[in-house]
Amino acid sequence: TFQKAASLSEKAYGISLSKNGTFLERSSGWCGTPPLIFSDNKGTWKLEDDLIMVSTQNYRGDFNWRIISLTSEKLVVKRELTEQEKDHQNLMDLFNEIQEMAQSVSCTNAINWNFTPYGSKACGGPQGYIAYSNTINTVSFLNKVAVYTKLENDYNIKWGIISTCDITPQPVAVECQNGVPVLKY
Repeated sequence: TFQKAASLSEKAYGISLSKNGTFLERSSGWCGTPPLIFSDNKGTWKLEDDLIMVSTQNYRGDFNWRIISLTSEKLVVKRELTEQEKDHQNLMDLFNEIQEMAQSVSCTNAINWNFTPYGSKACGGPQGYIAYSNTINTVSFLNKVAVYTKLENDYNIKWGIISTCDITPQPVAVECQNGVPVLKY
């Protein structure tokens, strides 16, 4: 909820939405540990129906606010996911399914375990490796991993994602420790 003011306070959070499409956010950052030092984050904004779409070059990037109510003195908004955030959430949901499948079996004998690369770094190569039991439905599991890897590559291209270009090392074995598979390098 934002209250109308003649100007932004030097020592408090606030935003300015200028008629020319300029966005200004005065913030102490995400940490909030005293002493608070406020700075300005600049960007642009536009309105489509009741959605305020903000684009900045700082750590927050792009975000959307849905207008809940608007009067001459008060603006009430609700954070709404951008298309990129929705795509990322879909990736994370699929990866959670992969992890659940991989973790559905206790690791008691390493001979029953294997590993596979997953994901796609923007610079190339896999994000990492994941251990899985040969006793699960491995065809379904490996298909999900392949779909995830392709979708992450598509996401990287669509959104211009950048990453480190280091090579993710490949494990040499899986060991069982306290019922959990551990990749050995």
